[in-house]
Amino acid sequence: MIARTLSQYFGRRFLSAVLAVFAGTLVLTAMIDFLEMMRRLSDTKEASGLIIAQITLFRVPFITERVMPFAVLVGAMFCYLNLSRRLELVVARAAGISAWQFIAPAVGIAALLGIALTTIYNPISAVLRERSTQIEAELTSGDAGFRSTTGRAFWLRQKSEDGQTVFNAKSSRQQGIQLDGVSVFQFDPEGHFLDRIEAKSATYEPGYWRLEEARIYAHGAAPVDREAFRLKTNLTPVQVGESFATPETVPFWQLSSYIDLAENAGLTAAGYRLQYYQLLAQPFYLVAMVLLAAAVSLRFFRLGGVQKVVLGGIAAGFLLYVLAKITGDLSKAEMMSPVAAAALPAAVGGVAGVLALLYQEDG
Repeated sequence: MIARTLSQYFGRRFLSAVLAVFAGTLVLTAMIDFLEMMRRLSDTKEASGLIIAQITLFRVPFITERVMPFAVLVGAMFCYLNLSRRLELVVARAAGISAWQFIAPAVGIAALLGIALTTIYNPISAVLRERSTQIEAELTSGDAGFRSTTGRAFWLRQKSEDGQTVFNAKSSRQQGIQLDGVSVFQFDPEGHFLDRIEAKSATYEPGYWRLEEARIYAHGAAPVDREAFRLKTNLTPVQVGESFATPETVPFWQLSSYIDLAENAGLTAAGYRLQYYQLLAQPFYLVAMVLLAAAVSLRFFRLGGVQKVVLGGIAAGFLLYVLAKITGDLSKAEMMSPVAAAALPAAVGGVAGVLALLYQEDG
């Protein structure tokens, strides 16, 4: 009965600490992103403070999804250090409660948070981010005019018997199906430049791209304006998505089908497969953060060195993050299995935390 009551108490303390850290991060991220959006849209007449706040609100879940592991790490350290400062851990140890019983509730809650983060929070954040991109594109499209967007981040190339066409877009929506601020460069089969098309937007439809408010700049001719213009394409939606969609923008429940479609079309899906396994490994990654936090913070508060404990825990979490980035890059380059790349950071963090706890508690 005592162990059960203490487990519930420790679990509530851990959950409240994690939620407090996450809420603080959420508010700070929202403030910074709101100011950044104000700066970016300062020249847009239609961008009121309310609309910018709406865009920020839709963007924040996607951004804060990445900081949940650090919220668990910092929250766990804060929880255990606070329990030690108030001598609650000392009393629990005197009652015969081991360190493994201290961290068991936190491990279980971290696993549940990871499952919720993957199955519920991730799809919602992906949908909201897509909506924020759409609102921002609608605001800026009116000011974009026919300015060239060369140098932007979104590029696509298609080849056919008639030659080669290169797309450049200011923004992408619906996994590349809708593009805004589009520049199209057409070349003949020998690689000679034919013309350039500037359009407000482009929508993919089977067999062609529909360009809205297009202006055609042909070599040696005056520009021609077209309200709507159809440009033939031999690309599939999967091929378009491979160029314009990033794995982080695809909801968890759609990743498996997207991977199957890409492989059936003969395309590589390394990035999407890595994202899928990383989301599956999310609960284990959060558990590893709890173990690392417990390894550096389950000590008597009166022994001092709290600053070193906090810095050590943050450094361990940062090294784990770096490891995840390295393994992710190796997987995207097809130099490492996506399963191994997703599982290795969680395994390393978990094993390191368990070994440190075994050494501290059991000698």
